[in-house]
Amino acid sequence: MKITALDSWHSAPGTTIEWHPTVDSVARTAHASPTSGGLTFLAENHVRGAHAAALNGRPHLSYIGSGTTLDGVLNEAAMTSALTQFVARHSILRMWFDVEGGTVVSRSLPADAVQFEATVGSRLTNAADVHDHIRARLGAETRSDSYPGFAFGAIVREDDFSIFFGADHALSDGSSQALALTEIVGLYRRAIADPEDTSTPVAESASGGFAEYAQIEATLAAAHVAGTSEFTAWKDTFTRNDLQMPRFALDLGLAPGETAPVKPIELPLLDRAGIAGFDRACKAAGGRFLAGLYAALAITDHELGGVDNYYGMTVFDCRAMLPTYAADQGWICSFAPVEFAVSGASTFSELVPRANVGYERAKKLATVPVGAAMAAMMAAGASPEAVVTAPNMLSYIDFRWFPGCGDDAYDRGVIFTGEGRTGNASLWINRDHDSVYLGSQTPDAPFAQYQVRRYFEHLAVVIDRVARTGDRAISPTTDRSCRYFDRPVGTRNSA
Repeated sequence: MKITALDSWHSAPGTTIEWHPTVDSVARTAHASPTSGGLTFLAENHVRGAHAAALNGRPHLSYIGSGTTLDGVLNEAAMTSALTQFVARHSILRMWFDVEGGTVVSRSLPADAVQFEATVGSRLTNAADVHDHIRARLGAETRSDSYPGFAFGAIVREDDFSIFFGADHALSDGSSQALALTEIVGLYRRAIADPEDTSTPVAESASGGFAEYAQIEATLAAAHVAGTSEFTAWKDTFTRNDLQMPRFALDLGLAPGETAPVKPIELPLLDRAGIAGFDRACKAAGGRFLAGLYAALAITDHELGGVDNYYGMTVFDCRAMLPTYAADQGWICSFAPVEFAVSGASTFSELVPRANVGYERAKKLATVPVGAAMAAMMAAGASPEAVVTAPNMLSYIDFRWFPGCGDDAYDRGVIFTGEGRTGNASLWINRDHDSVYLGSQTPDAPFAQYQVRRYFEHLAVVIDRVARTGDRAISPTTDRSCRYFDRPVGTRNSA
């Protein structure tokens, strides 16, 4: 499984198959009663933003998608059965939302009303056609203000076929997409093996679904706002950092609140041998692999941006904290600040223990739901503009630990997002058995591109140096060159 840009997915062309709800299933949506609640802070905020964007006529790009290729001839009936079971199992995929009188209301389709049918579409002749087809379907069909807020399809060929699934971000996140492909493929294979089997799927979730998770989050948020040590720690974090969210370490040439079209950037950081070397260096320094990545980021921030205290925001998948929801679909995550001093450390190995402590603290603060964290920022005295500013984020996903790892369909899979506008250069650093790589959605403006490429090059050579030699000195020297992107892996500049 790999996170990449849609245009980087090398799915072969073929004939499209589209799945849509049956007429009877759509008719059942008219009888759904509105209710309040059932959404997390992030999801509700997203729904409000999407509603405003739609009113202003902006295109829908806030979706997350995934795709993979399976061997053999597509069995449409089996895939229809798999999709039906998958959607019936996950309540969030049967929900849609609207903003009425300033309140977000939700509606839900009963599980027994989920029905799909397949139709044959057009013939695609090249990879660009494939990307355009998927982009068009996800842009048109994945809005969460109607059912379904997702799209599913296939591209069939003589001996194999590709499938793709995409959903509005209010219904999904990166982990959801990795889990979705595995679950749909598993249900598909099961339907082929025993077409008469209508029993409950083996992987039936033990949780009460996304609405139950949202209620737990709301209860936790209220408890933290009432006063906890973690809430105080969040306030202190913002106070130490000028009541601001973390930003990219270098000036991107954009005014506050200004954005530019997204330009995806992706580059390899470590191959299998490099992973082993970097892991050894981290352990020898007394930290985990992820702490080493934070140390490398802090070194880059320091050497290029003059940053003496690293301050970043990292994403946490709450499925790890609440295993009952480990297999659930939905936007099930939080974030937390990672802080540690760079000044006083002279080498990577000296910095790793500090990064490790910073990450352990962040794990505790990640138990504070996002809504309560925003309340902490306001309680610390931050302006409304600062509170609503999207932070520069780091997401780290180790795809080796997902249930589908090792299966061909999973290992061939990709995850991608819509590409709108951004004023940040948030990082997605991901790991599998063979590689660690970086992805970022960056502002497509000349000065911003110069800065992010300079930054990512420097980060790459820092990590490479540690992997090859076991350590690296921290230097105040600024390397303003930008050569990494023009050179093949293995010929990086020394740092």
